[in-house]
Amino acid sequence: MVNIGILGVGTVGTSVANILEANGDIIEARAGKKIIAKAGVVKNLSKDRAVSIKLSDNPSDIIDDPEIDIVVELMGGVEEPYELVKRALSNGKAVVTANKALLAYHRYELQELAGDIPFMYEASTAGGIPVIGALRSGLSANHIESMQGIMNGTCNYMLTKMINEGANYDDILKEAQELGYAEADPTFDVGGFDASHKLLILASIAYGIDAKPEDILIEGIENITQTDVAFAKEFGYEIKLLGIAKKVEEGIELRVHSTMIPQSSMIAKVDGVMNAVTVVGDRVGETMYYGAGAGGDATASAVIADIVDIVRGNREPMLGYKEGFQSNLKLLSRDEIVTHYYLRLMVDDQSGVLASITSTLGKFGISIESMLQKPTNDDDIAKLLFTTHICQESKMQDAIKALSALSVVHGDIAMMRIEK
Repeated sequence: MVNIGILGVGTVGTSVANILEANGDIIEARAGKKIIAKAGVVKNLSKDRAVSIKLSDNPSDIIDDPEIDIVVELMGGVEEPYELVKRALSNGKAVVTANKALLAYHRYELQELAGDIPFMYEASTAGGIPVIGALRSGLSANHIESMQGIMNGTCNYMLTKMINEGANYDDILKEAQELGYAEADPTFDVGGFDASHKLLILASIAYGIDAKPEDILIEGIENITQTDVAFAKEFGYEIKLLGIAKKVEEGIELRVHSTMIPQSSMIAKVDGVMNAVTVVGDRVGETMYYGAGAGGDATASAVIADIVDIVRGNREPMLGYKEGFQSNLKLLSRDEIVTHYYLRLMVDDQSGVLASITSTLGKFGISIESMLQKPTNDDDIAKLLFTTHICQESKMQDAIKALSALSVVHGDIAMMRIEK
């Protein structure tokens, strides 16, 4: 028999305890041993929990219990769970976590501390989708050329509504909050930070890159308008919040931002709250992993899969590499990113304006690929929308500053990157 203790019996922790009980027979048959949720820790003991396990508000009751074999960390946050997980590892207990923020900041320290002690975290990235296992094992023969991921269901739900139903950002954000998809303060989701934590975890497995959220480009979906949606449709694009990892000659690009992608691409067809990650290996080509990225049962499914792996005796290295591997890949700065771009400008509706804009862009080696002009409520002002050929981020940022300084350009310039 294997005993587990759950730090954090919220939505996911409750599902873990209940699934272990309800599906105990099939789980035992697959693991080879009976797995019991022995105890759980919560912050508020007075709150009713739909579980039958013993509850405590003291993490030491699990961390220091010699009968607990596996600690499941589902608390959220960074520093407090980090200290508790360190204690669990020092006590020789295997650890399973769904905590993406913990891993975004401390995955390499935890790998060092864990050593040969199993440390699993499939549920930390894309909920119930087994993309961690795919990268660590299934694709281990491949150099990973690139990854693109829809890894935040809130943003994908909102963008799907904006594209398919013509909803405005503010209205659909309010609806997402009412449905429980978005928090009262939605910044972590809509600002791209949640997706960035997941991207960093995947990038460590794919490339051995030790980066923190502060080291990479992170932008959200807050500035997308129906004008941008209409342009994307007209030119054959979908808009998604993507986590992108890409190997180029100079190193590795890691970035999270709203992205225009061709409607024909596999990942463009992923709608609603669903998540998906596409991975391109040098030998296998493109593979895609699709499913529920959040929710109690979906995430608990991944947690229990990790527990079963540990009980079976799985001792694969935490980040997918045996001791001695060191990546020689450089993490590129934001300025070194190279891609296509979409720009939205408000300009004077008069002759010579387009020539002025193309001339300004030309000074930075940027050429226009496609263009669309739309009227506004002001007869003297027009919306100018265009895409560019491939160029470097630093050049684009300098060009936007120069365009903003032109007397014929009014207000802020909106920019979105395009992946083809």
